[in-house]
Parts: sequence; structure tokens; C-alpha cells
Amino acid sequence: MEEVVLLIQEIGFPIVVSFYLLYRIETKLEAIHTAIIGMRE
Repeated sequence: MEEVVLLIQEIGFPIVVSFYLLYRIETKLEAIHTAIIGMRE
């Protein structure tokens, strides 16, 4: 938890939130990609 607080202090809250949202979107895009590849087979 300390690491998160240090990131917020050093980089800034908006950047941390952006990285978090990008990570969440990436995992969902990978799931969609896998589903599409599965439909093609």
C-alpha cells in the first residue's frame, strides 16, 4: 500500500488513475480477442 501512496505523491493522481483504467481495459480487450479467435475456429 505504501508503494501506491508514493506513486500518487510522485506522479500524481490522474496519471495513476489512467494507468489503472488502461490495465483494466487491456484485460477486457484480451478476453474479447480470445473470444473472437475462438469463433473463427
